[in-house]
Amino acid sequence: MALTDRLDNYCERVGPEFWSEPLNAVTNAAFLIAAFAAYLIWRRRTPDDLPALLLIAIVFATGIGSFLFHTFATRWASLTDVIPIALFIHVYLFFALKRFLVLRWWVALGIVIAFFAATPFLGQAAAPLVGSSAGYVPALLAIFVVGGLFYRRNRALGAQVLATGVVFALSLTFRTLDEPLCDQLAIGTHFLWHIMNSVVLFLLLRVLISQRAG
Repeated sequence: MALTDRLDNYCERVGPEFWSEPLNAVTNAAFLIAAFAAYLIWRRRTPDDLPALLLIAIVFATGIGSFLFHTFATRWASLTDVIPIALFIHVYLFFALKRFLVLRWWVALGIVIAFFAATPFLGQAAAPLVGSSAGYVPALLAIFVVGGLFYRRNRALGAQVLATGVVFALSLTFRTLDEPLCDQLAIGTHFLWHIMNSVVLFLLLRVLISQRAG
């Protein structure tokens, strides 16, 4: 398999052309908007919080990478899509464990490593239900677990994390339905995953910044 191999993973794509997924391509602007909105909050409330700034940059990179994937639609472009997403999940989890649950850094790191190792098995177990979206189920579970534990320490922000989990579940539903509904809806539903997921990332960043700001 070559990095230049063409991929056809989504309902909207009907050919190899650059703009064969117009909705899936342009809705990646939502990630850029989410990153910019989070940056404005960061600059106003916690301009010395470098981990939050790193996560904002990863969200921006997610929008760029996903745009490349939904236009070039090659294996190399898919890497620019999945790598920033994976980075955000694991980096955010590390700092959420440290800040929200007040764990020592080495405990938080150990949990992130265990989460990384368990993700393929959890995804495989969820695959019969959610298909290609199975790889995101562990992240959904992590949001609810961390949010539930955080709620016991800080009800306001913990509730925001749990609410974000609900939004992410809806977002994941749109991603999962893209292929099953393709015959009924030619444009698919993947573009809604982009929009909803950008909201999820913004909400997670806002909670992290708010917790740091006190």
